[in-house]
Amino acid sequence: MNIGPDHAVVNRAAEVPLVSFLIPAYNHERFIERCLDSVLFDEYVNKQLVVINDGSRDRTAQIISNWVSRNRSSLDIRYVDRENRGIAATLNELTALASGDYLRLGASDDYFLADGTAAQVAYLEANPAKLAVVGDSIVVDDQDRIIHDSAMVGLFNVDKARYLTDEGIRREIICRWAIGGPVPLLRKKGLDAAEGWNENLLIDDWDFFLRLAAMDVIGFIDVKVGAYRVHGTNTSKTRDTARRIANLRNMAEAVSRNVHLFNGRYGTMLKAQGRLIAAKIAYLECRYGASAWNVLMFGGLRAVASLASTSARLGILQ
Repeated sequence: MNIGPDHAVVNRAAEVPLVSFLIPAYNHERFIERCLDSVLFDEYVNKQLVVINDGSRDRTAQIISNWVSRNRSSLDIRYVDRENRGIAATLNELTALASGDYLRLGASDDYFLADGTAAQVAYLEANPAKLAVVGDSIVVDDQDRIIHDSAMVGLFNVDKARYLTDEGIRREIICRWAIGGPVPLLRKKGLDAAEGWNENLLIDDWDFFLRLAAMDVIGFIDVKVGAYRVHGTNTSKTRDTARRIANLRNMAEAVSRNVHLFNGRYGTMLKAQGRLIAAKIAYLECRYGASAWNVLMFGGLRAVASLASTSARLGILQ
């Protein structure tokens, strides 16, 4: 008896965990279709798309609706169109709607690369103690031109070798945030451990990954799994002073919320980042004396953390 290609796809899908792609969409009419297409064309066979239009004021909702109508026979799709509630609330709602064992996080202006999901699922299947894995991404502009072949290297100036150990990942997430674009894959059960996304924050990702880093449950694969788009309306990339201050205050709150999770030198590192954030806020508010004082405090705390790290490596301190 011959088995047709549709039966083969069904059989292969039954053999691998379900991955839910989570897309919070907001005012990205130029980019949303490319994002949705990338889910459809992802080579991973057992997948689901969950997308929420978070009160967009442009044509994003109409484009999503039309796309869903064309493709609902090819993919398990759950789509909600509602008023604006913000990114963290939307991510929590997307998670509640998802059926997958794994959650692939995206944004409506970015897109996924076709072979990334399979590589990330393979990592988590082989490492059951990990609740999340991140990869690298390419960087594109608003015309889909590649700006950097690696976001971690070209955009964030990171040595990817530091992500190969739990200690390195912890240090990098505390001191140098370089997880940009649709690069995380999470176990759904990991969200309970991390308590989901904080809906009081405008920018939630650093806060969320600090909690995961404190538990040493993040892994890394040096594979390009997505495309991170850099353009004039990126939420965290703004030249508006008031918005920059608001974003920095969010980061300061993330420090105060999570510093108790880190012991010893890692807590000191996070306190140092808090002082650096305070220095930036003071500078933008033209409080130059306060900015200088916080820079000095930042330097002192970093020196203490560095000494503790050196001592630990030499076996003097644990």
